[in-house]
Amino acid sequence: MGTEGADFRVIAGRYRLEARIGRGGMGVVWRASDQLLGRLVAVKELLPDDSLPDDDARRRRDRTLREARAVAQLRHPHIIVVHDVVEHEERPYLVMELVEGGSLADRIARDGPADAAEAARIGIALLSAVHTAHEAGVLHRDIKPANVLIEAGTGRVVLTDFGIAQVAGATTLTETGSFVGSPEYTAPERMSGVRTGPESDLWSLGALLCTVLSGESPFRRDSIGGILHAVVAAEIRPPVEAEPLLPVVRGLLERDPDRRLGAADAERMLRAYLETGRTPEAPGTAGTAGGGRGHHRIGGGRTPRPGTGGRTTGSRTGCRPGSRTAGAAAPYSPTQPDLPHGPPLPPAGSEPSAAPESRTARRGVLIAAVLVAALAGAGVSAALLLHGNGDGGGGSPGGTATSPATGTGSTGTGTTGTGTSPTSPSPSPAPSTPSKVTNSHTAPSGYRTAQDPAGFSLAVPEDFTRSPQGERVFYLSPGETFRLGIKVAESRPGGPQGVLERSAAEGPDTNPGYHDGRVTRTTHAGHPAALWEFTWDGFSTAEGPRHTYDLCWEDSGRLYDVWVSAPVGKVREAREYFDVALDTFSVTAS
Repeated sequence: MGTEGADFRVIAGRYRLEARIGRGGMGVVWRASDQLLGRLVAVKELLPDDSLPDDDARRRRDRTLREARAVAQLRHPHIIVVHDVVEHEERPYLVMELVEGGSLADRIARDGPADAAEAARIGIALLSAVHTAHEAGVLHRDIKPANVLIEAGTGRVVLTDFGIAQVAGATTLTETGSFVGSPEYTAPERMSGVRTGPESDLWSLGALLCTVLSGESPFRRDSIGGILHAVVAAEIRPPVEAEPLLPVVRGLLERDPDRRLGAADAERMLRAYLETGRTPEAPGTAGTAGGGRGHHRIGGGRTPRPGTGGRTTGSRTGCRPGSRTAGAAAPYSPTQPDLPHGPPLPPAGSEPSAAPESRTARRGVLIAAVLVAALAGAGVSAALLLHGNGDGGGGSPGGTATSPATGTGSTGTGTTGTGTSPTSPSPSPAPSTPSKVTNSHTAPSGYRTAQDPAGFSLAVPEDFTRSPQGERVFYLSPGETFRLGIKVAESRPGGPQGVLERSAAEGPDTNPGYHDGRVTRTTHAGHPAALWEFTWDGFSTAEGPRHTYDLCWEDSGRLYDVWVSAPVGKVREAREYFDVALDTFSVTAS
């Protein structure tokens, strides 16, 4: 490593700082030698911040000392060992075991996502660690890949940086209205300030598992406002790579902390996966109606993930990709790439004893309070955030579509537009004529509004080109990696659900290697709709496996169909293109 970043100071007459090896939550981490015991250690130094008032500086110092006291009482092979706490020239230093090896974040950045077995191994270690910490009354409160070390040679998983840990009974660390933690991995109840408990660490572990499996948190967005909205209100979509461990991921990402999967149960389920290759359902989810596989619900009374059949009864729901269900309708709520465009959707499928209106109102107020408080310091307009337009949907759904074959039809760029100012959607006209809808959302950054000659408009990525193929219109990315398709047709028997179920029945004939297909009844902009999602092998070996999202809806006697097909490794981008297309879709001609 040489002498770059070297300090060679000796602190407390004992620890010689030799080289800077990283930066923790509140300071610099040094490789050091313990000259008394003759061993290498890691020393975390709290750096001063001259811009802070004396009271805030003292609170930071106290926080570091609290970290030492919290972690020093823990003994676990997957929790960093704290050897000593010293002060030198009125600055505190935390002396810890030296773990040779980088962080989990470094590993993901270098080697990419891990497979399900490795993710399960990491998850087991961390669940065991937090269970021990929680039993001792210690909360970590900042679990993320950067705070997990992977020891070189042994692969030992070590949870570190309890820099914002809270010992049960200690004063909360959200002083002066500041938010302590990493938003992408922070539980919704912590965002709201309602509560902070062991369950919040378990949510963070659920998001971390998704990152290990897919390369990024499912709550990553382009802005702090987008992240907060994704955590608190938007539909939760675990990555497709999480499918082998889905019962655990869904259980940990349960928005209701009282229904969240516990550490012991999650660890048991992951161990079962390593032993059998199958992840059992969470306790209490077996034996559901139909006698089949148990279900687990994400969101505790909130909008279910597409593909769960819209089931939002008291039992936990959520089915393995591949099942085909058609439960009660639930609104389709797209994940926005940035700021939410409108007020939160009301919770779907409230339990019979609940009062949906009051629960909706309370949840809307809670979300508003969370976002306004968190965004005030970030300079984000509360008016823009909370009084946006529409309900997340652009046109009216329906249609027939399979994943499109690549084509060589004429290519054009479409017409670029800026969209109109946000407006509330107008009432639907009489059923005899199609709705004449004004585009309610401008194209997000990186997109353009395509005014299609087929009689509709929508936002597509700037580099997508138009390619009409018969009655279908495609917008294709360079190299046709992503294929966005649109079809408008007359209403057909069975409506959107029937149309997509018939297409799904023909899936093996139209999409080579078709598997894990599911059609879910839902709604879009208040209109009957169905969502079809499936995976297939692609049209050639070179193209490789692909995944398709397809939403079909019916409005005023016409069916509208929008779908996106993409490589299985690029489903996050595909889902964003899909959601933006639906959110900005408008009918422009009768």
